[in-house]
Amino acid sequence: MGQVPAATRTLRVLRFLATQPHPVPLDRVAQVCGLPRSTAYHLLHAMIEEGFVVHLAEEHRYGLGVAAFEVGSGYSRQEPLQRIARRPLATLVDTVGHSAHLAVLHGRDVLYVVEERAPGRPPLVTDVGVRLPAHLAASGRALLAGLPRHQVRALYPDAGAFVDRHGTGPRTPGQLRTLLGETRRRGYAVEDGEITPGFASVAAAVHDHNAHPVAGVALTYPLDGPLAGPAGPSGLRPDELAHAVRTTAATITARIAGVAPGNGPEMG
Repeated sequence: MGQVPAATRTLRVLRFLATQPHPVPLDRVAQVCGLPRSTAYHLLHAMIEEGFVVHLAEEHRYGLGVAAFEVGSGYSRQEPLQRIARRPLATLVDTVGHSAHLAVLHGRDVLYVVEERAPGRPPLVTDVGVRLPAHLAASGRALLAGLPRHQVRALYPDAGAFVDRHGTGPRTPGQLRTLLGETRRRGYAVEDGEITPGFASVAAAVHDHNAHPVAGVALTYPLDGPLAGPAGPSGLRPDELAHAVRTTAATITARIAGVAPGNGPEMG
């Protein structure tokens, strides 16, 4: 049991390195992961010996090693999250009549890993394998709202970190903090035409057994035309769609943790 804190710190460092677009210096690792500099140094060098981290001596920076790639490749082959989520997503789509998807955070983007398209609904930009800016997508906002604030600051240190898509959405760290605060208070994330004009989305986060957000479940529906708003077989209002999304996210969370739905963390 004495090794558990060290393992937790190690995984925290690996998770941080995995979110960075480039290798980072030691001080940045220590600061973001909340570790003493000496502890971060020893953890990084233990991971170097195992191949999970590489040290770029000339740049004085640390990045992910080949062993981390092998773990990621194994995950891609097994697709455990997709397997767990696919049936609850299909049930959600059957219930509400709108298309749903599952996305994971990859740096400052969300990567779509599952899409369940409702019959008769138009194709969306959220095909499997597509990446979109996390601060604009509802699924990304649901994930960011569940991260520790220091991790969000590391991802979005200044205005240069924000990508503009349609001239809307947060453009500064302060605006993002406000939006994520509203998301946490509301209990789910929303976006209104910021990914695709004429379409809105609601989303909630899926958590692992440590209550860390690992994926976002989202529903997308049109705002205009004959299929606008809550139209569909259920006739649900947007707030009712949000409740359905939160329930689905809680179901997937429970399946990840191996507990009955309702006993695991729900997006908040």
